[in-house]
Amino acid sequence: MAKVVIISGSPTPTSRLHGVIEVAKSELLKAGLEVEWIKVRDIPAEDLLYAKFDSEAIVKANAHVAEADAVFVATPVYKASYTGVLKAFLDLLPQKGLDRKVVLPLAVGGTISHLLAIDYALKPVLSALGAQNILQGVYVLDKQVTWGDQGQAILDDEIADRLQESVTEFIQEIKWHTSR
Repeated sequence: MAKVVIISGSPTPTSRLHGVIEVAKSELLKAGLEVEWIKVRDIPAEDLLYAKFDSEAIVKANAHVAEADAVFVATPVYKASYTGVLKAFLDLLPQKGLDRKVVLPLAVGGTISHLLAIDYALKPVLSALGAQNILQGVYVLDKQVTWGDQGQAILDDEIADRLQESVTEFIQEIKWHTSR
């Protein structure tokens, strides 16, 4: 069974990003993929800030990434870029930690002005980590995500369609990659 790791760079436990990830995760599980979700905010801050490569939390998270066939990297957009907590974690991955992995970036932001944050901020770092198969990212506006009565994310039709299309492509790439 192919393995996917979701890396969430949101510093808050409940966010629109979290809701969008839940929608994508559901599709990955329906496709029969094994999914592990690394919520970077749950890694001790001291381990991240002091680059404690040998900390139990960092070693465990890095092992999940190493074992994965694919990585789904998700972040809110702060100051036209990905979050500092995500950067702190990515800095602790091995130099070629994303080599031979299918990668799908996703960002949630408040304005269309930050649409290129994926291409100009996140993708260069993913490439530096050895990722060669980086799919076109998905950018979601805050206003495209609302909350249902049960606390579930409700995506407007346009973003739901784009997310579905991207996740479907991600699944296809994973299956192709793991069948070789």
